[in-house]
Amino acid sequence: MSSELDTFTMLPLQLDPQTKAISTTSGSRALQAELASLNTLHRSLLALETPNQVPPPPVPVNPKRSANVSKLRESGNNEYRKGKHADAVKFYGLGLQMALTRPLWEPQQLVREEVAALYANRAQAHMALQSWAEGAADAEASVEAKRVGNSKAWWRRGKCLMEMGRLPEAREWVSKGLEMEGDEGELVALLKDVDTRLGEKGSS
Repeated sequence: MSSELDTFTMLPLQLDPQTKAISTTSGSRALQAELASLNTLHRSLLALETPNQVPPPPVPVNPKRSANVSKLRESGNNEYRKGKHADAVKFYGLGLQMALTRPLWEPQQLVREEVAALYANRAQAHMALQSWAEGAADAEASVEAKRVGNSKAWWRRGKCLMEMGRLPEAREWVSKGLEMEGDEGELVALLKDVDTRLGEKGSS
């Protein structure tokens, strides 16, 4: 009986003779996503300003980029503390752009940590502006980057969903957050608030 290990599948791939980009006529989204990532890495290598276009070692990372990401996050924090929430959103957005455009050979865990913090902070700034949909989206992106040890992002999306009146979705989200983070105090309290509102809605 054959297994995946001894089964060969011919994939419909094409190589552009000029750009060397690989494409496919397959309808597989997974394959297309993998090829898009591969082509992006290839273009990054071609753009290198190093001898023979050889990428540098993965560590240490570019200290200037790390410093700039941190500086933009701190600038956002300062604007938030001043009550300038729209300006905070802009600084966090600039920080995200810089973090997300790190070269693909740099450690992905570093990118995830930076992105999780920036998305969570921007979600808080959106919440201060009562931009609940934007806050919910950013908090979810933060959780996608860092699922454990990120209770603030779990709480912020749950709060945004509750404020938008999406109570069943909020309850499901906060319950998942409690599974990941344990009995974290703010999440426990938020779940009680959601249940209270659900009860009021059911009795009205």
